[in-house]
Amino acid sequence: MNKIALITGATSGIGKATAVILAKNNYKLVLCGRRQDRLDELEQELSEFTSIHTLQFDVRDKEAVFEQIGSLPDAFSTIDILINNAGNAHGLDPIQTGSLDDWDAMIDGNIKGLLYVSKAIIPQMIERKSGHIINIGSTAAKEVYPNGNVYCATKHAVDALNQGMRIDLNSFGIRVGAIHPGMVSTEFSNIRFKGDDEKAQNVYKGFQPLVAEDIADIIHFVVSRPYHVNIADLVVMPTAQANSGIVNRSL
Repeated sequence: MNKIALITGATSGIGKATAVILAKNNYKLVLCGRRQDRLDELEQELSEFTSIHTLQFDVRDKEAVFEQIGSLPDAFSTIDILINNAGNAHGLDPIQTGSLDDWDAMIDGNIKGLLYVSKAIIPQMIERKSGHIINIGSTAAKEVYPNGNVYCATKHAVDALNQGMRIDLNSFGIRVGAIHPGMVSTEFSNIRFKGDDEKAQNVYKGFQPLVAEDIADIIHFVVSRPYHVNIADLVVMPTAQANSGIVNRSL
């Protein structure tokens, strides 16, 4: 029987690339996102490879999360793999001039959204004593960089939650691990800089960043390991990146 993977933030970037590689490797998919039109396009694209079900909700909306996940038909209701990918970065400002709205959006999406979706899925994994949770963090979970204050704080929280989940769910045989990407060229920077394409493009200027498919390939590797193998914590950066502040832009 094919395993069922639920992916949040599936309509772009790492989430979409992960949906593509898992579909081509015969995983059944529950694709979650805010934009129904993109979900429909992705379902149409991937249906030739596997069975797809889509759920339209914002992970920050607690009621919608539980309502939508609770509405899954029987054929998709047993979630074997949860990929907590949805998240966001808003602004790149020092703490004293940061936007309260930006802070709320990051805290609500990166921390509370991850918790809401996990809370909706974990009980069935506990009941079966089986399951695999992948939390998508960031190198910002491991270090703080200038003007990254609240974003870094939210990703540090993801790192802590990942460790806490692994401890609390260990006795139920549930695998828990995090993947922490460095600089990946996706819509991420466009959102952070509120649609300023020039600023977003300058982030990756002068070197070869990771692309969404690089991370998706790693996610596929992680979820396809034998049951006794759990990739607990993995940091991946482009070769040009040494840490958040050191990037060789001559490569």
